[in-house]
Amino acid sequence: MELTLDDVTLTLSGRTVLSDAHVAFRPGRVTVIVGPNGAGKSSLVRAAAGLLSPATGHIRVGVDDLATLDPRARARLIGYLPQEASVHWNVPAREVVALGRLPHRSPFAAPAPEDRAAIDHVLALTDTTAFADRPVHTLSGGERARVLFARVLAGRPRWLIADEPLASLDPAHQFALLDLARRAADDGAGVVLVLHDLAHAARIADDVLILRDGRVVGFGPVEKVLTPDAVETVFGVSARRIDGALIIEGPLSR
Repeated sequence: MELTLDDVTLTLSGRTVLSDAHVAFRPGRVTVIVGPNGAGKSSLVRAAAGLLSPATGHIRVGVDDLATLDPRARARLIGYLPQEASVHWNVPAREVVALGRLPHRSPFAAPAPEDRAAIDHVLALTDTTAFADRPVHTLSGGERARVLFARVLAGRPRWLIADEPLASLDPAHQFALLDLARRAADDGAGVVLVLHDLAHAARIADDVLILRDGRVVGFGPVEKVLTPDAVETVFGVSARRIDGALIIEGPLSR
């Protein structure tokens, strides 16, 4: 089922942050959202996760309007990792990951064997098993970021949405997380990532959505949308492709 924004306009504190966005994210694909600071990327993914209500337009999962879904049903469908995710209680990392399983069991029910298996699986996938029993506030920023990504994966959502998930990670774990996103899409999930690194976007994306000033200025297959000309126009930097890789060369000369 597609995740569709149908002519969506978003306003925050009386200011329009996204205008007339019409996009259909497809399952089994990685879509990367890029754009300059203030383009509306975080607002778009918050709306797609059901956390912001459109001023106009509709957001649908398949044929269902997102606004009509029960919160638990929505949580089973959509796993969301915000840009500045935090943990308010200093509990072991394993318990943080276990929160991802809550939509799959009755309130106050103990974890079932399938819950524990899912938790152990994603701890291994995210290379966090070694510190699963440590209080989360004792972890480094990068370790905590991987734990929070594991929490989203534990829910096995149909849609995985993450806003700047690479920000706190060292290069090796950036590639590892992108590989996990690729694996989730290959397994049939829809994956939507906000990324600042255009080279990473070119490497991982099937589709790219480019935002500028709250408007969609490009959407489609990565090789057709994230072109050197588009990068120069939107970001003001020169770029070229070499053997399929996007190389950012520097700011445009004035």
